[in-house]
Amino acid sequence: MKIDFDGIQAFVVIAELGGFNKAADQLHITQTALTRRVQKLESYLGLRLIDRTTRHVELTAVGRKFLPQARAIVNEMTSAVAQLKDMSVNAKGSFTLSCIPSLTVSMVPQLIRQYANAYPDNHIRILDATSSEARKAVLNQRAEIGIALHGEKHPDLIEESLFEDPLVFICRDTHPLKDRKSVSWSDMRDAGLIVVSNFTATRVLMDYQLAQHGIYLNGSYEVQHHATAINLVAAGVGCAILPSSTLNEGERQHILKIPLNNPLVNRKVILLRHKNVSLSPAAQAFFRLIQEGF
Repeated sequence: MKIDFDGIQAFVVIAELGGFNKAADQLHITQTALTRRVQKLESYLGLRLIDRTTRHVELTAVGRKFLPQARAIVNEMTSAVAQLKDMSVNAKGSFTLSCIPSLTVSMVPQLIRQYANAYPDNHIRILDATSSEARKAVLNQRAEIGIALHGEKHPDLIEESLFEDPLVFICRDTHPLKDRKSVSWSDMRDAGLIVVSNFTATRVLMDYQLAQHGIYLNGSYEVQHHATAINLVAAGVGCAILPSSTLNEGERQHILKIPLNNPLVNRKVILLRHKNVSLSPAAQAFFRLIQEGF
């Protein structure tokens, strides 16, 4: 059943203003067009809603009964369209972001703070996910935006490179290597190393790239999350190898971040969205914020 909204709106405005002239002006259409809208609605219903004379307009008994319902339809539709327009113009709404945990420690919170300042009424749901899980979340439309590591491309995903994130040496300011401008991988063979699990993309990447240079590291401690590694360093348990983005300079007292080289091991961070799905206004605003931030 096709709902004739134009006809219902015309009927309501005529009833409220008491005539065709004022109603036509209110709707910015001609009286002829207004008359056609009402006649089309009445023809569809098979009922007369308005009695017209040369001097005045009156609602029929059916029209009087229908008016409250018609007014509710018009008000609800007007409100819904206004909300959608507000969503479009002001990027209001909610969305889901899937993101690798290492970036939710420091970098993503900064972006979300900027976003919240610009769009305080919006809601973000964050899925902490491995790189492959972040891809699947976007692919399966459980998330509109994903932040993951460069890997095997999927034809239904759009990828944008954000930045290269080198692995660094993280230690306390009392560590013997604290004054080094850079540290080589061979310097750490006798250190009490804290490394992330070999189930993570970061560890797989590290082991693969180091193996190309004949370097193999076995940590004294293995953790699932980057934040755990930083906390262990802070407690004086050992030193860690982590992506640079995990820790901002000066973010934690007495903890230093020193570049690693020979070789330099980088991971590439990418931004994901679904190729065949339009972003909601709220997600689009966050997507632009990420692009501008990098």
